[in-house]
Amino acid sequence: MHLEFRHLRSIKAIHECGSLARAADQLHITQSALSHQIKGLEDQTGVELFIRRSKPMRLSPAGLRLLRLAEQVLPQVEATAAEFAALRDGKSGRMHIAIECHACFEWLFPVLEGFRKTWPDVDVDIRPGLAFDALPALDREDVDLVVSSDPEDLPGVEFVELFDYNPVFVASAQHPLASEDYVTAADFRDQTLISYPVERSRLDVFSQLLTPAKVEPAAIRQVELTAVILLLVASNRGVAVLPDWVVREVKYSSDYVTRPLTETGITRRLFAAVRETDLDKEYVQELIRLARVEARKLQST
Repeated sequence: MHLEFRHLRSIKAIHECGSLARAADQLHITQSALSHQIKGLEDQTGVELFIRRSKPMRLSPAGLRLLRLAEQVLPQVEATAAEFAALRDGKSGRMHIAIECHACFEWLFPVLEGFRKTWPDVDVDIRPGLAFDALPALDREDVDLVVSSDPEDLPGVEFVELFDYNPVFVASAQHPLASEDYVTAADFRDQTLISYPVERSRLDVFSQLLTPAKVEPAAIRQVELTAVILLLVASNRGVAVLPDWVVREVKYSSDYVTRPLTETGITRRLFAAVRETDLDKEYVQELIRLARVEARKLQST
C-alpha cells in the first residue's frame, strides 16, 4: 500500500467535518479531487474506508485504523516541520561548548543562564571532557564553540575576542610574600602551588611565567574547585595563580592578598573559537555578546 501524508490528512479532515464538501474546503482542494483520492486509496487497500450511506459520513473499522495512524503521525510531522523552519530562520540550533580554561565555568554559567531565556530552543551543553581535544572536536562538529586563550591558525575556524584578564598571585594575608608589590617566577621555588588538575600548558602560571623561567615550585597540589583553592590559600597551605575576575571577591577580604605576576603584570585574552559557517547565526552572536557583557560585570566588581 502506497500511503502518503495527504491521505492521512484527508482521512482526518473527513472524520472531523462529517462530509466530503466541508473536508475539501478545509483541505483547499475540490470535492471531486478529494473523492478521487479516497477512491484510489480504497482501491489500493481493497476495503472501504467510509460508510457513505451515513450522515454525517462515518469511518469504517479500516478507516478508524488509518485515523489512529493519522493522529499519531501528523503531529510528529508538523513538529518536525516547525523545527526545520526554526532552524532555517535561525531561531533554534545547538550550542555545545568545550572549555580550555578551567576557571571559566564560574564566568560561563551566568552567561548561559541569560542565553537560555532569550534562546530557549537552542540546545546548550558544556563538554568539559573535551577540554584537551577541544579544537579538533570543533572541526569534527562534536562541539560548536570552544573557549580558549590560545588561538591557532585553523582553516574554517574563527577566533573571536571575548575579553582580556590578568592572572594574579593569591596568598594568605599572613604569607611572607604578602608584603611584596609583585611576585616573580623565582618566588615560587619554595612554595606549594595550588592549581587546577589540568595540563601545565593550560595553566597561565606555567605557560606565562614558570616554564619560560625554568622554575619549578617546591610542591604542586591539585584541586578541582576554585572555592577550595581559596580556602586552602586562606589557611596558608599554599599559594595560587587565578584570573583577576575569579578572585574579585577576595580583593575585599582581609584573609587574602592578590599581587601582579612580575613588575609589569601579565595580560591574557580569552577567545571564542567558532566555525566560520556558524559565525553569522544570531544565537552564536548573542552568546558572544552576553559573554562580553558578563566579563565586564565581573571585572568592574
